[in-house]
Amino acid sequence: MENIKLIISDIDGTILDSNHQIDSQLPEIMKKMKNKDIPLVLASARSPIGMLEIADKLGLYHTPLACYNGALIGYFDKNKIFRIISEETISKVELRKILKILSENFPQISVNLYSKTLWLVEEENKWTKIEAEIVGTNPQITNFEGKSAHKLLVIGENEDIYQLLKKLKRSQFNEVDFYLSKDNYLEITSNKVSKEHALKEIAKYYGVPLFSTMAIGDNFNDVPMLESAGLGVAMGNSPQEVKNIADYISQSNDHSGVSSAVKKFLFN
Repeated sequence: MENIKLIISDIDGTILDSNHQIDSQLPEIMKKMKNKDIPLVLASARSPIGMLEIADKLGLYHTPLACYNGALIGYFDKNKIFRIISEETISKVELRKILKILSENFPQISVNLYSKTLWLVEEENKWTKIEAEIVGTNPQITNFEGKSAHKLLVIGENEDIYQLLKKLKRSQFNEVDFYLSKDNYLEITSNKVSKEHALKEIAKYYGVPLFSTMAIGDNFNDVPMLESAGLGVAMGNSPQEVKNIADYISQSNDHSGVSSAVKKFLFN
Protein backbone atom coordinates (compact mmCIF):
# COMPACT_ATOMS: atom_id res chain seq x y z
CA MET A 1 0.00 0.00 0.00
CA GLU A 2 3.01 2.30 -0.37
CA ASN A 3 1.32 3.57 -3.55
CA ILE A 4 -1.51 5.38 -1.72
CA LYS A 5 -1.42 9.02 -2.81
CA LEU A 6 -4.85 10.24 -1.71
CA ILE A 7 -7.26 9.46 1.14
CA ILE A 8 -10.95 10.33 1.12
CA SER A 9 -12.94 9.87 4.32
CA ASP A 10 -16.48 10.12 5.56
CA ILE A 11 -17.09 12.24 8.68
CA ASP A 12 -20.02 11.10 10.85
CA GLY A 13 -19.45 7.65 12.31
CA THR A 14 -15.96 7.67 10.83
CA ILE A 15 -13.72 10.64 11.73
CA LEU A 16 -16.19 11.64 14.46
CA ASP A 17 -16.88 9.34 17.41
CA SER A 18 -20.31 8.72 18.91
CA ASN A 19 -19.96 11.96 20.92
CA HIS A 20 -19.25 13.94 17.71
CA GLN A 21 -15.58 14.39 18.68
CA ILE A 22 -12.71 14.10 16.18
CA ASP A 23 -10.52 10.98 16.23
CA SER A 24 -8.03 12.09 18.90
CA GLN A 25 -5.00 10.63 17.11
CA LEU A 26 -5.80 12.10 13.72
CA PRO A 27 -4.31 15.64 14.07
CA GLU A 28 -0.87 14.14 14.74
CA ILE A 29 -1.29 11.71 11.82
CA MET A 30 -2.20 14.66 9.59
CA LYS A 31 1.22 16.24 10.19
CA LYS A 32 2.93 13.07 8.94
CA MET A 33 0.62 12.92 5.91
CA LYS A 34 1.53 16.49 4.99
CA ASN A 35 5.21 15.58 5.11
CA LYS A 36 4.48 12.79 2.60
CA ASP A 37 2.30 15.15 0.52
CA ILE A 38 -0.73 12.84 0.82
CA PRO A 39 -3.99 14.84 1.02
CA LEU A 40 -6.96 13.82 3.15
CA VAL A 41 -10.26 14.96 1.63
CA LEU A 42 -13.48 14.90 3.63
CA ALA A 43 -16.61 13.57 1.90
CA SER A 44 -19.91 13.91 3.68
CA ALA A 45 -23.63 14.44 3.32
CA ARG A 46 -23.04 17.62 5.33
CA SER A 47 -23.05 21.16 3.97
CA PRO A 48 -19.79 23.12 3.59
CA ILE A 49 -20.57 25.00 6.81
CA GLY A 50 -21.13 21.72 8.64
CA MET A 51 -17.73 20.46 7.45
CA LEU A 52 -15.51 23.53 7.80
CA GLU A 53 -15.04 23.43 11.57
CA ILE A 54 -13.88 19.81 11.34
CA ALA A 55 -11.61 20.61 8.39
CA ASP A 56 -10.09 23.53 10.31
CA LYS A 57 -9.38 21.36 13.37
CA LEU A 58 -7.54 18.95 11.11
CA GLY A 59 -5.58 21.73 9.43
CA LEU A 60 -7.19 21.14 6.03
CA TYR A 61 -6.97 24.78 4.98
CA HIS A 62 -5.97 24.18 1.36
CA THR A 63 -7.91 20.99 0.66
CA PRO A 64 -11.23 20.71 -1.19
CA LEU A 65 -14.36 19.38 0.51
CA ALA A 66 -16.87 16.98 -1.06
CA CYS A 67 -20.18 18.23 0.35
CA TYR A 68 -23.70 16.79 0.06
CA ASN A 69 -22.20 13.38 -0.81
CA GLY A 70 -20.42 14.94 -3.76
CA ALA A 71 -23.15 17.21 -5.12
CA LEU A 72 -20.85 20.17 -4.43
CA ILE A 73 -17.05 19.80 -4.44
CA GLY A 74 -14.78 22.77 -3.97
CA TYR A 75 -12.92 25.16 -1.69
CA PHE A 76 -14.87 27.02 0.99
CA ASP A 77 -14.37 29.53 3.78
CA LYS A 78 -17.32 30.34 6.05
CA ASN A 79 -20.11 31.48 3.71
CA LYS A 80 -17.82 31.94 0.71
CA ILE A 81 -17.01 29.59 -2.15
CA PHE A 82 -13.54 30.17 -3.57
CA ARG A 83 -13.61 27.53 -6.26
CA ILE A 84 -16.08 24.89 -7.43
CA ILE A 85 -14.53 21.72 -8.81
CA SER A 86 -17.81 19.92 -9.53
CA GLU A 87 -21.51 20.36 -8.75
CA GLU A 88 -24.88 18.74 -9.44
CA THR A 89 -28.22 20.25 -8.41
CA ILE A 90 -31.63 18.58 -8.16
CA SER A 91 -33.82 18.97 -11.25
CA LYS A 92 -36.08 21.99 -10.60
CA VAL A 93 -39.09 20.14 -12.00
CA GLU A 94 -38.58 17.19 -9.69
CA LEU A 95 -37.71 19.46 -6.75
CA ARG A 96 -41.09 21.20 -7.09
CA LYS A 97 -42.83 17.82 -7.31
CA ILE A 98 -41.11 16.56 -4.13
CA LEU A 99 -41.92 19.72 -2.20
CA LYS A 100 -45.57 19.47 -3.25
CA ILE A 101 -45.79 15.86 -2.03
CA LEU A 102 -44.27 16.90 1.29
CA SER A 103 -46.50 19.92 1.87
CA GLU A 104 -49.72 18.14 0.87
CA ASN A 105 -49.14 14.77 2.54
CA PHE A 106 -46.46 15.14 5.22
CA PRO A 107 -46.69 18.60 6.82
CA GLN A 108 -45.27 17.14 10.07
CA ILE A 109 -41.95 16.32 8.41
CA SER A 110 -39.09 18.84 8.58
CA VAL A 111 -37.82 19.91 5.14
CA ASN A 112 -34.28 21.28 4.85
CA LEU A 113 -33.00 22.67 1.55
CA TYR A 114 -29.27 23.05 0.94
CA SER A 115 -28.07 25.35 -1.82
CA LYS A 116 -24.33 26.01 -2.12
CA THR A 117 -23.32 27.11 1.42
CA LEU A 118 -26.86 27.89 2.56
CA TRP A 119 -29.09 25.79 4.85
CA LEU A 120 -32.67 26.92 4.27
CA VAL A 121 -35.94 26.04 6.02
CA GLU A 122 -39.42 27.49 5.72
CA GLU A 123 -39.96 27.10 9.47
CA GLU A 124 -38.03 25.96 12.52
CA ASN A 125 -39.09 22.92 14.53
CA LYS A 126 -37.64 20.38 16.95
CA TRP A 127 -35.83 18.57 14.14
CA THR A 128 -34.05 21.67 12.85
CA LYS A 129 -32.97 22.49 16.40
CA ILE A 130 -31.50 19.00 16.86
CA GLU A 131 -29.65 19.27 13.53
CA ALA A 132 -28.38 22.75 14.43
CA GLU A 133 -26.85 21.38 17.63
CA ILE A 134 -25.09 18.61 15.68
CA VAL A 135 -23.59 20.81 12.94
CA GLY A 136 -23.05 23.94 15.06
CA THR A 137 -24.93 26.40 12.86
CA ASN A 138 -28.51 27.62 12.37
CA PRO A 139 -30.66 27.60 9.21
CA GLN A 140 -32.03 30.63 7.41
CA ILE A 141 -35.83 30.86 7.33
CA THR A 142 -37.15 31.63 3.85
CA ASN A 143 -39.62 30.53 1.18
CA PHE A 144 -38.36 27.73 -1.07
CA GLU A 145 -40.03 29.15 -4.18
CA GLY A 146 -37.49 29.53 -7.00
CA LYS A 147 -34.61 28.10 -4.98
CA SER A 148 -32.15 25.58 -6.44
CA ALA A 149 -30.97 22.69 -4.27
CA HIS A 150 -27.85 20.57 -4.08
CA LYS A 151 -29.62 18.46 -1.46
CA LEU A 152 -32.88 18.06 0.41
CA LEU A 153 -32.81 16.57 3.89
CA VAL A 154 -36.17 15.56 5.35
CA ILE A 155 -36.39 14.59 9.02
CA GLY A 156 -39.26 13.14 11.01
CA GLU A 157 -40.46 10.21 13.02
CA ASN A 158 -39.26 6.87 11.66
CA GLU A 159 -42.70 5.74 10.47
CA ASP A 160 -43.41 9.06 8.74
CA ILE A 161 -40.11 8.89 6.86
CA TYR A 162 -40.80 5.27 5.89
CA GLN A 163 -44.21 6.20 4.47
CA LEU A 164 -42.75 9.20 2.63
CA LEU A 165 -40.04 7.06 1.07
CA LYS A 166 -42.64 4.54 -0.14
CA LYS A 167 -44.68 7.32 -1.73
CA LEU A 168 -41.68 8.93 -3.40
CA LYS A 169 -40.58 5.61 -4.87
CA ARG A 170 -44.06 5.12 -6.36
CA SER A 171 -44.07 8.59 -7.91
CA GLN A 172 -41.73 7.85 -10.83
CA PHE A 173 -38.85 10.23 -10.33
CA ASN A 174 -36.19 9.87 -13.01
CA GLU A 175 -33.46 12.29 -11.94
CA VAL A 176 -33.16 11.99 -8.16
CA ASP A 177 -32.02 9.42 -5.63
CA PHE A 178 -33.42 8.83 -2.14
CA TYR A 179 -31.51 7.18 0.67
CA LEU A 180 -31.66 6.95 4.45
CA SER A 181 -28.61 8.29 6.29
CA LYS A 182 -30.40 7.49 9.59
CA ASP A 183 -33.70 5.75 10.23
CA ASN A 184 -35.41 9.16 10.34
CA TYR A 185 -33.14 11.13 7.94
CA LEU A 186 -34.02 10.91 4.23
CA GLU A 187 -31.48 12.48 1.87
CA ILE A 188 -32.45 13.53 -1.67
CA THR A 189 -29.95 14.49 -4.38
CA SER A 190 -29.51 14.30 -8.12
CA ASN A 191 -29.03 10.68 -9.21
CA LYS A 192 -25.71 11.75 -10.72
CA VAL A 193 -24.40 12.26 -7.18
CA SER A 194 -22.61 9.67 -5.04
CA LYS A 195 -19.46 9.37 -2.97
CA GLU A 196 -18.07 7.26 -5.80
CA HIS A 197 -18.58 10.28 -8.06
CA ALA A 198 -16.85 12.42 -5.43
CA LEU A 199 -13.89 10.04 -5.23
CA LYS A 200 -13.45 10.02 -9.01
CA GLU A 201 -13.72 13.83 -9.30
CA ILE A 202 -11.20 14.38 -6.50
CA ALA A 203 -8.79 11.75 -7.84
CA LYS A 204 -8.99 13.40 -11.28
CA TYR A 205 -8.41 16.82 -9.71
CA TYR A 206 -5.24 15.60 -7.97
CA GLY A 207 -4.13 13.50 -10.94
CA VAL A 208 -4.13 10.32 -8.85
CA PRO A 209 -5.28 6.96 -10.32
CA LEU A 210 -8.06 5.22 -8.39
CA PHE A 211 -5.79 2.30 -7.49
CA SER A 212 -3.67 4.79 -5.50
CA THR A 213 -6.58 5.98 -3.35
CA MET A 214 -7.82 4.92 0.06
CA ALA A 215 -11.48 5.47 1.01
CA ILE A 216 -12.77 5.19 4.57
CA GLY A 217 -16.44 5.02 5.62
CA ASP A 218 -19.00 3.42 7.88
CA ASN A 219 -22.37 3.28 6.16
CA PHE A 220 -24.31 2.23 3.08
CA ASN A 221 -23.84 5.51 1.21
CA ASP A 222 -20.06 4.94 1.50
CA VAL A 223 -20.18 1.55 -0.26
CA PRO A 224 -19.69 2.77 -3.88
CA MET A 225 -16.72 4.84 -2.74
CA LEU A 226 -15.18 1.91 -0.85
CA GLU A 227 -15.65 -0.39 -3.85
CA SER A 228 -14.06 2.06 -6.32
CA ALA A 229 -11.01 3.02 -4.26
CA GLY A 230 -7.76 1.11 -4.46
CA LEU A 231 -8.21 0.34 -0.77
CA GLY A 232 -11.67 0.43 0.79
CA VAL A 233 -11.67 0.63 4.60
CA ALA A 234 -14.83 0.00 6.63
CA MET A 235 -15.04 1.17 10.22
CA GLY A 236 -15.54 -1.36 12.98
CA ASN A 237 -18.91 0.24 13.73
CA SER A 238 -20.15 -0.34 10.15
CA PRO A 239 -23.11 -2.60 9.39
CA GLN A 240 -22.00 -6.10 8.38
CA GLU A 241 -23.07 -5.53 4.77
CA VAL A 242 -20.61 -2.62 4.54
CA LYS A 243 -17.83 -4.66 6.14
CA ASN A 244 -18.44 -7.43 3.62
CA ILE A 245 -17.41 -5.29 0.65
CA ALA A 246 -14.40 -3.63 2.30
CA ASP A 247 -10.77 -4.59 1.72
CA TYR A 248 -9.99 -3.94 5.36
CA ILE A 249 -12.02 -3.48 8.57
CA SER A 250 -10.53 -1.01 11.01
CA GLN A 251 -11.32 -0.18 14.63
CA SER A 252 -14.61 1.58 15.44
CA ASN A 253 -15.04 5.35 15.40
CA ASP A 254 -14.86 5.28 19.21
CA HIS A 255 -11.42 3.65 19.01
CA SER A 256 -9.66 5.90 16.47
CA GLY A 257 -10.45 3.69 13.50
CA VAL A 258 -9.42 6.26 10.88
CA SER A 259 -5.99 7.01 12.35
CA SER A 260 -5.48 3.29 12.99
CA ALA A 261 -6.05 2.49 9.30
CA VAL A 262 -3.88 5.36 8.09
CA LYS A 263 -1.02 4.32 10.38
CA LYS A 264 -1.30 0.69 9.27
CA PHE A 265 -1.19 1.35 5.54
CA LEU A 266 0.94 4.51 5.34
CA PHE A 267 3.32 4.45 8.28
CA ASN A 268 3.63 0.87 9.49
